[in-house]
Amino acid sequence: MFPEYTPTFWIAAVTAVLILGIAKSGFGGGLGFIATPLIALTISVADAAALLLPILIIIDLLSIRHYRGIYDKPSLKLLLPSAIVGITLGALVFNALRDNDEILRRALGLLAVLFVVYQVGRTTVMGALEGRRPGKAVGIFLGVLSGFGSTLAHAGGPPATMYLLPQKLPRQIFAGTAVWFFFVVNLIKLIPYGALGLLRMGNLLTVLILTPVAFAGVWLGIYLNRNFNELWFNRVIYLFLFLTGLQLLTGGALTRMVLG
Repeated sequence: MFPEYTPTFWIAAVTAVLILGIAKSGFGGGLGFIATPLIALTISVADAAALLLPILIIIDLLSIRHYRGIYDKPSLKLLLPSAIVGITLGALVFNALRDNDEILRRALGLLAVLFVVYQVGRTTVMGALEGRRPGKAVGIFLGVLSGFGSTLAHAGGPPATMYLLPQKLPRQIFAGTAVWFFFVVNLIKLIPYGALGLLRMGNLLTVLILTPVAFAGVWLGIYLNRNFNELWFNRVIYLFLFLTGLQLLTGGALTRMVLG
C-alpha cells in the first residue's frame, strides 16, 4: 500500500533529495547530510533513513561506473571492516530506540548541529591533520564512526574524509575510494535495515518518484559547479541544516519561538 504522506512531507522530501543529488555531483562537501534531518521533520527518523537508502544506492551505482578500478586498496581494507562494526553498533542503537522517535530526533538534531560545526572548523581541523597521516588505530576508530553515522543518518562522510584526506591521494583516487567505500557501506546497510523491518514495499513507489529528483539534482549540481560560487551556496545549505538540526534537537521549540 502506498503511504499517505502530507504535502509538507513531499516539500521536504523533494528539497532534501534535490540537495542530495547536488551533493552527489561533487558540488560542496557533505551537503547530502541535510537529507535525513530535513525529511525527519515530517516522518520518523527511521523511516526517513530507510526511504533514502535505496536512492543513495541507485545514485552510487551510477557513480562507480566512473571509478572502475580507481581506489586506494589499503584505505578500503582498513576502513570497510571497521565500518561494518560501526554499522552493527548503529543497527543496535536503531533497534533500541525504534519505539522512541523523540530521542532519535534529538540525536539526529545533535548530529546535524555538530556536522555544521565540523564544516565551519574544517579548514583548521584538516590543516592540523594534513601534517601527518592517521595511524592504523585512528583509522579503525574513524571507520567505526563512519559506519555508525552512516547507519543512523547517512552521515558517515566526515570521519571517512578525516582519514582519507591526510593520505594525500591523487584527486581521482581519493574520489574513487570515497565512492566505493560508501557504495559498499550502503549495500551492507540493507542487511540491518531489512532485519529491523525498515525496508517496506509500500515505500517503493515513493522511492521511484523521488529518484528522478535526485538525478535532476546531479545535473543541477553540475550546472552550479560551472556557474555559481560554491562557497556561498554551501553557506546557505549549512545554515539551513543548522536550523533544521536545532528544530530536531529542541523538539520544535525553535518554530514555536519564531512564531511566538
